[in-house]
Amino acid sequence: MFSTSKPCRHRWRRLLWLAPLLLAVAAQAQSTVPPMRLNIDLSGGAGGIGDISMPVQIVLLMTLLTLAPSLVMLMTSFTRIVIVLGFVRQAIGVPSAPSNQIVIGLSLFLTFFIMTPVVDRIHDDALQPYFDGKIKSVEALQIAQAPLKEFMLRQTRTRDLEFFLELGAYGPTPVKQLPLRIIIPAFVLSELQTAFQMGFLIFLPFLVIDFLVSTVLMALGMMMMPPTIVALPFKLLLFVLVDGWELVVRALVQSFNQ
Repeated sequence: MFSTSKPCRHRWRRLLWLAPLLLAVAAQAQSTVPPMRLNIDLSGGAGGIGDISMPVQIVLLMTLLTLAPSLVMLMTSFTRIVIVLGFVRQAIGVPSAPSNQIVIGLSLFLTFFIMTPVVDRIHDDALQPYFDGKIKSVEALQIAQAPLKEFMLRQTRTRDLEFFLELGAYGPTPVKQLPLRIIIPAFVLSELQTAFQMGFLIFLPFLVIDFLVSTVLMALGMMMMPPTIVALPFKLLLFVLVDGWELVVRALVQSFNQ
């Protein structure tokens, strides 16, 4: 029988806390007023300064659960990974292999791998002190924002941040004081730009193969033969010989500034 070591179980438990944290952080980012501080403890009585009552926390969490997939996609490395893997399928010429389930599953596991340092920081600095009763829920949310902000800012281009600052009518703002409502859309825009740049580089070698096959078929007078069918085995052979999946995954992981 296989057994799971205790450190491994703890690591996966930390990763599973990422979605609720993203929900709470995004909810606070959408608020246009300072976070509410109620003098209510977890049992619903008075005395817990700066905390939110447990019934309110449960209602907020259940309400925001529907946004979990969107938040995981938009506030982590998932967007870039899934787009690049989709480009790989299109470039090779087999849009249905690997299947969407495999692409999304691989993207999720790579996202967990890349986001592990961020989740560990959130767990050590915010979750564990909150569970130990050392800090309140609002303070834990504020602390949990810092690692996420740092991760997104490292992947975000300056001009994208300036673009959304201009749209939001913000003046010159220090990086540490940028709100999440500015960082998140700028991060998503930068991720899309980076993913399409990587997709262009992936397409180039396969485009050369398509061009060569088309030229050879025209020279042989085989104009009725579809070039895509003839080029597909050569593109698959090239991808296998250069160990394409390992190169793509390595490039994806190394493209993130940790």
